[in-house]
Amino acid sequence: MHLATCRTGKVFILYDADSLCDANLTPQITPQLFSPAYWREKGRVVGEAPGRGSSLFLDAGSAQWVLRPYRRGGLMARLSRQRYLWTGLEQTRAFRELHLTAELYARDLPVPRPVATAVTRYGLFYEAALITVRIAGARSLADRLTERSASVELLEAVGRTIRRFHDTGLDHVDLNARNLLVDAKERVWLIDLDRCRLRTPGSWQANNLERLERSLAKFGASAAGVTIRRGYA
Repeated sequence: MHLATCRTGKVFILYDADSLCDANLTPQITPQLFSPAYWREKGRVVGEAPGRGSSLFLDAGSAQWVLRPYRRGGLMARLSRQRYLWTGLEQTRAFRELHLTAELYARDLPVPRPVATAVTRYGLFYEAALITVRIAGARSLADRLTERSASVELLEAVGRTIRRFHDTGLDHVDLNARNLLVDAKERVWLIDLDRCRLRTPGSWQANNLERLERSLAKFGASAAGVTIRRGYA
């Protein structure tokens, strides 16, 4: 995967040149592809994921994409739900997440293939959105827990998958049951790497697991944490 950057006016786009360039190496991506309104007008929205960002599932022709606008939560959302302070292009949350996702993807870790991200600058602030390839047939671990269809084998696989990421050094700051996906073959995937980073070993691994266990409790599945930790070990 080769990442490249292009600019159209006040919009900066970081994209996978291997999949988004034609034979003449011209990027086949425009700012409108990051607009939910554009896809709705085309009638190519095929679904929507839960969450404050309202991620859309898109029919992109040869594949399905996930478009996720960046949205704030908590107290900061009262000031602005979608604008962030500009401190440089490479420091934007969108560029950092796409670079990290591409690195983990290159290491053959189970993350969605990154497509592109767009950052639109408004003076001291910016807005952003991210596009990744949709994982076919994937559903969240939260859904499986709610349906009581998460087997012991699956939960142990969740633990092993988290351990793979931790051994690589990934600190997932929002590890929860919605950010773990399970595909039709029961393979476990990790999504939403916003604000995540690669680190040396430390207390963050335990913090990740404890955050996940709090999430499991919200879905009435506290006991699942024991099985996940067994797989992790």
